[in-house]
Amino acid sequence: MAAVVRTQGGPFDLEQITVDPPRQDEILVRVVAAGICHTDVSARDGALPFPLPGVLGHEGSGIVEGVGDGVATFEPGDHVVLSGAFCGECPTCLGGQVVYCPSFPLRSHAGRRPDGTATMFDQAGSALNGTFVGQSSFSTYAVVRAVNAVKVRPDVPIELLGPLGCGVMTGAGAVMDTLRPAAGSTLAVFGLGGVGMSALLAAGLVGCGRVIAVDVNEDRLHLARELGATDVIDASDGDAPAAVQQITGRGVDYAIEASGVAAVGRSAFDSTHGQGTTLLLGAPPQGAELTLPWRSMLGGRTLRGAIMGGANPRHFIPRVTDLIAQGRFPLERLVRYFDFDRIGEAVAALERGDVVKPILRMSSSGG
Repeated sequence: MAAVVRTQGGPFDLEQITVDPPRQDEILVRVVAAGICHTDVSARDGALPFPLPGVLGHEGSGIVEGVGDGVATFEPGDHVVLSGAFCGECPTCLGGQVVYCPSFPLRSHAGRRPDGTATMFDQAGSALNGTFVGQSSFSTYAVVRAVNAVKVRPDVPIELLGPLGCGVMTGAGAVMDTLRPAAGSTLAVFGLGGVGMSALLAAGLVGCGRVIAVDVNEDRLHLARELGATDVIDASDGDAPAAVQQITGRGVDYAIEASGVAAVGRSAFDSTHGQGTTLLLGAPPQGAELTLPWRSMLGGRTLRGAIMGGANPRHFIPRVTDLIAQGRFPLERLVRYFDFDRIGEAVAALERGDVVKPILRMSSSGG
């Protein structure tokens, strides 16, 4: 069973499908759960390229059921989190920067294996576009390359861990692996979805002295305060950068943009002091531009971006799984579970901002 999108902007319709057996260097995963990310919605709506009809989903977690020839790192019964669509062989991947693999975009959005073959077929035998971000996990089964899966400890609920493959890694990885702020640093997070909330949790873990949460959703600001934000700013009340400047006296050391909106990116940048760093994490529509005053950079400000937080999934996912097991990364506070056949309701809740991170439970569909 898979949620198939057949037309741009169309519904996620559950259909019985056939999944190709795993080939060399691939594994077959029974998907237990899959987080829903705004990137899935953007691909459905055509804001990000992906051919239709197809199966989306890229925050899958599950259990290995089969392995292809040449796979020695997994065996049936292993618990895994799926993440990324990197090749694992190029100089960038071998250097540990797998999320910046040059082939990542093509492998994520082509809808096929690199050799052009499909991994999913509908009941009529027609090929469906799959391998979205290497997985297409809005399906009860997925075929993925072994290099794009990460084994995790079995004593942590596997249905909770899918978002570690994208949203959590993007936010928390940005703090822990890319910015690496010193203890006592000041940091502002603009946008409190799954990415922004994960960044906020990580900021507390690494010892940031002041963590400022910025959003327009009152419920999320309240949750951010409960999860460790020292200050919250309702951006709908006026000039958020000015509010940050007033709280800190000069601006923050680090600002994270987690919305994919150019105006929010500019606000994040304007909230830093003259030598501060702004990190862009959101995925805006194709062609979106961010304009900055040239002279504002001359004092030493830094503006940079990151894909999936710049983290290496093979290192990040087990590390944060351990933190979850220790009760130090309360991911469960961010999620709400939906049965797979309620995917339309889950997506609508995400779009309205009612849920920080919806997770689909696959077992209830029975397929």
